Parts: sequence; C-alpha cells; structure tokens
Amino acid sequence: MSDEAPPAPGRARAAFRAGARMVSPMLVGVVPFGLVAGASPVAEGLGAGAAVGLSTIVFAGASQLAVVEVLGNGGSALVAAIAAWTINLRMVLYAASLAPHLANETLRTRLGVAYLLTDQAYAVSITAINSEEGQERRDRVPYYLGAGLTLWSSWQVATIVGALIGSSVPDEVPLAFAVPLVFLVLLIPTLTNRPAVVAAAVGGFGAVAAAELGAGSLSLTIGALAGIVAGTVVDRRLVVPTVDP
Repeated sequence: MSDEAPPAPGRARAAFRAGARMVSPMLVGVVPFGLVAGASPVAEGLGAGAAVGLSTIVFAGASQLAVVEVLGNGGSALVAAIAAWTINLRMVLYAASLAPHLANETLRTRLGVAYLLTDQAYAVSITAINSEEGQERRDRVPYYLGAGLTLWSSWQVATIVGALIGSSVPDEVPLAFAVPLVFLVLLIPTLTNRPAVVAAAVGGFGAVAAAELGAGSLSLTIGALAGIVAGTVVDRRLVVPTVDP
C-alpha cells in the first residue's frame, strides 16, 4: 500500500466526512432542540414561516427561543434582536479562538465559517486543531464544514418537522429537556482534565448565579467568561516552572 497522501479533492472529502462523523453523536440533543425551535414560534402565534426563517437566518437555538419569547409577549423586533445578540456573545469568543487558525483563508471562506459557527462545530473543530497529532491546515476548513453543514441540515429539518407537528406532540414527551441536553452532550466529552472540570463548574455556577441576580440573557456570557478565567488560572498553576541548572 502506498504511503502517499491522497489527492487534494480526496483529502478534502475525507476531512469533510471526519468532521461530520465527529459531530454526529451530538445530534441526539440537537434534533430535539430543533423540534422545540420549530414548535415554539407556532405555539406563540408567529407561524411556521417565522420558525423556518429564524432557523435559516439566526441558526442559534437559545437565541431563537429568546426572540420568540420577546415577540410572543408583544416586544419589539429591536428588543428581540438585542436579546439574541446578547445570548450569542459567546460566539465572539469562539471566533477569536478560531481566527488564528483560519487567517490564511479567503474572506468568503471565513464568512461561511462564521455563518455555520455553533457550539458543537467549534468544539469538534478546535479539539481537532489542538489534538496531540495536530490537524493540518489544509484539512481545517473541510473538517469544519463537515461538522457545520451536518448540524445545519439537521437543524433545518428538525425545525420544519417541529413547526408542522409540534402541537401534536403529547405534553408528557419532555422536548424542553433538549435545551440542557444539547449542552450536556457537548460538555461531558471535554471534561478530561482538571482545568476543564474547574472551568465547567465555575462557568455553570456563574451562569446560574448571574441569572438569579437578574442578569437575564447576559448570564450565559458571564458564566462563559467566569469559566474561561477559572480554567486558565488552574491551567497555569499546573504548569511546573523550569529552573535553569
């Protein structure tokens, strides 16, 4: 068997499939969440068109639910947009983390990456980049697109199904549990060392505490920042300083 690398198109397809494969287990939480995102606008009287439009344009579950809640309670479109932007501030952190690894890509490619940016796509991509083997630069975008497009297509289908049949789902089916489930599915595989565990614990506590103190939609961002700071502090303290002989 030859040890030569496969041609560029074949290599890109392999990286694409690898990204799709890595994100597929997370669909166990994403698909029910998409059903909720599709059913909620219909339940609030906004219609199936609003459900599909939000999933296509916003493509962010928690932000979509915030928009639906604001509009369903008679709030303005501006307030709804501010609520969505506030919740999605964590995407700025994700984008800043990915930016150095995509610096050589074209503007069109980076815009496509930005549109498909989600918690799950970021998690599997940055894990591959920072793996012990280290992901090669030319594999990064195809891998990311494999993960991102798998999530996007699943989300759109789930939204449409939720908008069409959401009202017929029995109340005893706990679709609302999909919201925390999707983040638990994302979180658990990353708890592989002490900094990660500390970051998760501090971030979760910080978000809950901020919500209880009235931070509202900012609680997620506050929790994320608290977790990042805590994880970074623990990580640096675990590094043993070298002493010159």
